[in-house]
Amino acid sequence: MDDINRTEAGNEETARRENDSWIKRHFNYECYMTFLNGCYSCKWEAQRREKPRRPLCCCSLRERIFYPWLIMSFFLSVILLFTWVETSNEYNGFDWVVFLGSRIWFFWSLVLLSVLGILAAYTTMLVVFGFLLCWEKNELYLHWYHKVFAPYIHLSSISAMVLLSWPVAFYLIHLEGEARMRRNQNTSERRRNKWCNMLTKLRVLQVVVGLPFLLILLCLYVVPFGTYSPCVQEKDKLAPKPDFFGHRGAPMLGPENTIMSFEKAVEQGAHGLESDVQISLDEVPFLMHDYDLRRTTNILEVMPNASDEQSSFFYWDFLSTLNAGKWFADSWIKPFFGMKPLSEADRERARSQKIPKLSELLQIARKAKKMVIFDLYTPPHSHPSRSSYIRLVVSVILDSKIEQHLIIWLPGSERNYVRSKAPGFQHIGRLFTIERLTKEKITRINVDYKNLFYDGLKEYKAANININIYLVNEPWLFSLAWCSSIHSVTTDNIQVLKEINHPYYFMTPDFYMFMWIFLDIISAVFIVAIFYSIWLRESRSEKILQGITSYTETPSVRSLHEEVLRVEETR
Repeated sequence: MDDINRTEAGNEETARRENDSWIKRHFNYECYMTFLNGCYSCKWEAQRREKPRRPLCCCSLRERIFYPWLIMSFFLSVILLFTWVETSNEYNGFDWVVFLGSRIWFFWSLVLLSVLGILAAYTTMLVVFGFLLCWEKNELYLHWYHKVFAPYIHLSSISAMVLLSWPVAFYLIHLEGEARMRRNQNTSERRRNKWCNMLTKLRVLQVVVGLPFLLILLCLYVVPFGTYSPCVQEKDKLAPKPDFFGHRGAPMLGPENTIMSFEKAVEQGAHGLESDVQISLDEVPFLMHDYDLRRTTNILEVMPNASDEQSSFFYWDFLSTLNAGKWFADSWIKPFFGMKPLSEADRERARSQKIPKLSELLQIARKAKKMVIFDLYTPPHSHPSRSSYIRLVVSVILDSKIEQHLIIWLPGSERNYVRSKAPGFQHIGRLFTIERLTKEKITRINVDYKNLFYDGLKEYKAANININIYLVNEPWLFSLAWCSSIHSVTTDNIQVLKEINHPYYFMTPDFYMFMWIFLDIISAVFIVAIFYSIWLRESRSEKILQGITSYTETPSVRSLHEEVLRVEETR
């Protein structure tokens, strides 16, 4: 009788160990479930072991609808993260746009990046916890606090396939071990049918987990066949390094659109100087980017009631008295993230900067023999120079005695007049059709750098049209422009880009082929080794478990056990 009791106790213990998940066997299950429910449902009371586990279908309709939506938000976060990281070159422009609405200069782009990261990590946690609760067949109840913030996820990351292979291998081999153990069991026909269904479910789970992993891995192995990168080319085909146009001078070294900024750009070896020209109320062309004077001058201190007035509605006598450098030198928030501190001499010089006239910029360019390109703002309707501003600016340029070939004329109005008065100007257009550029005799275009990503502007290169792209601040983007045979770039970051002597990520096709095949082989070997090591460990664990239960598998005990089962089935 004692032998029978020991046998039944051993069978119960073996069955319990086989049916329990690996989490129950290795961790405190009550703490584990309490943690999951606490994070997902904000219910932190201890979860009892005897609480029946429910199928997922017992969840409310609201929860069943919300969880797939949460998963879609997770995938959306990956797309938004990738987009925001790839547009890091536009962070300063984003900060400027926010300034126009808020009137507060700050690194809003980094604030947004931080917020998106926190929200995305938060929603990723909810997706994982919800999945684990479903796996443990617990009812889902997402707390309303989570439901308010969950839709705003904007960050997640995709783990490398090699790192992902470890949990995938562990899971697949664990399922294979359970399937093999159940297949080797000898029991009644009724239980055999039940376990056959369980084997089918285990195989399905293996396919659901393993097949996507394998397909993604294979896609990664063959994806170079369908990819193109301008940075993969022969060394002798690499174009010369693009020239630099200092965007409003060198705005990381001095206040933008000031004499100091343009002189710094010349010192850094800029090929040309870029600026923005507006016309004062008494018809003096001056340099100012914003439509008002709040951001880059001290007008709030001098004339706060007129601070919202357009820049063109002031006389030059007043504009020339404003300080255009203290905002740059004394503000605790710098205009560019990562900008190096100014020396004390540069700080003092920046504090004394004024708004310059166009003629002052032309004098700097004439002495240094630098090219000049500028955006010419059309005066408002009630402005006295509304109809004559083109002629006024052309007259100022000619009076400066600068060599005409140093002027790159961007405004599209009255080109015929400009050509008649200044035939030496180099005319530059926007992203017009090649037919229009040919008709207007324009051999140079000025385009946004994002147009580079479509087809590399191949048609314009084939038509021998020089291309200048703006605004390029990041070294990786400058490297892409270099590999794409772009002739020049407009940049805020000239002091950094000028130090790049070879494009980043450049490689020859042969080297790329070698690295592709080499990494494929190494990763495949590594993944196979991971699967084998986990399979070996699980096999050893299975042998130990079989040794523990070997007593219950003797013929006499097995026949007695089957007799007891037959009696139970006849009841």
